[in-house]
Amino acid sequence: MSEFSEDRSITVSIDHLSKTYPVPFLRLKKFFRRKFKPPVEALRDVSFQIREGEIFGLIGPNGAGKTTLTKIIATLIQPTSGEVAVRGNDTVRDDAQVRRDIGLASAEERSFYWRLTAEQNLLFFARLYGLSGPEAKRRIKTSFEMFELEELARRRFAELSTGNKQRLAVARAMLAKPPVLLLDEPTRSLDPIAAARLRSTISSLARASDSRVTIFLTSHNLAEVEELCDRVAIIGKGQIRALDTPHNLRATHTRNEEVSIIFSPDVADSVNLALRQTFTDQSFTLERASHDQRWLLKFSREAEDETLDKVLSVLHQSRAIVRTIETKRATLLEVLEQYDESERDTRGRRN
Repeated sequence: MSEFSEDRSITVSIDHLSKTYPVPFLRLKKFFRRKFKPPVEALRDVSFQIREGEIFGLIGPNGAGKTTLTKIIATLIQPTSGEVAVRGNDTVRDDAQVRRDIGLASAEERSFYWRLTAEQNLLFFARLYGLSGPEAKRRIKTSFEMFELEELARRRFAELSTGNKQRLAVARAMLAKPPVLLLDEPTRSLDPIAAARLRSTISSLARASDSRVTIFLTSHNLAEVEELCDRVAIIGKGQIRALDTPHNLRATHTRNEEVSIIFSPDVADSVNLALRQTFTDQSFTLERASHDQRWLLKFSREAEDETLDKVLSVLHQSRAIVRTIETKRATLLEVLEQYDESERDTRGRRN
């Protein structure tokens, strides 16, 4: 994660944002008495702020509103109500300035010209950004080196794999060196090595001392979000359900953690007996860790309670030698699943 500080200036401000997609051709459908679905409320009263140099993650199930929110920040669509400001400029009133301050890498590939080569595509967009010919070619060369696309520079966009198209989209977003990057599933379809390199690039942009980049990131890869993001918002049915650091989201979801201890030598019987005598309402699992004399002890505890200290004391008194101790708390996936389950329960009660 980047070295994020609450003292930095606010780069993106979202204030009571809502977006409802109306029913298309509603009057005609009513006139001909055709059935129609109700308007789609994509976003409902969304508010949060993103600070300079922060990597801010947005996660949620399909249809939760992630792409709609990204497009509103990028000025591609307008909100029904509420405001979005990028570096103090309103995305509706000052849309031209906002576009100069952002770089967008979308999961959609329709904005490229499929008959042009990768290099020709980037050169076209570089000129739209106002870059001169020599400067555009220099930045394109740097981008191709950064994303290891040199061998694909003269291949038509239509011939590129889905992963390479995605890398080219991120390269295009960075051409003008914008202070704000909007990355919609940036590592989608990338192989593990390419994804790891792109994550490293994203992290270095936010950490750069001379010109920190503010990054708004949506992803279905929750391990990636945990690795990169300073803060994460969970969105569901167009509403922000939770917003905090990845660590705090996991801790808020559940304070329980799974503990695994490997010990030796083969003193399992005495350890098992001592545990039953010490704990009356705690369950333990004891099994061989390997073919030698090592054993694996597993149990659950509330984070930071005294259970682990007592277990270590029992092991010491039983003359067991502790080899490793591992603790595991809830992942962001489990947090997201918990919110999904809560939403389904709420809908079930309403129905």
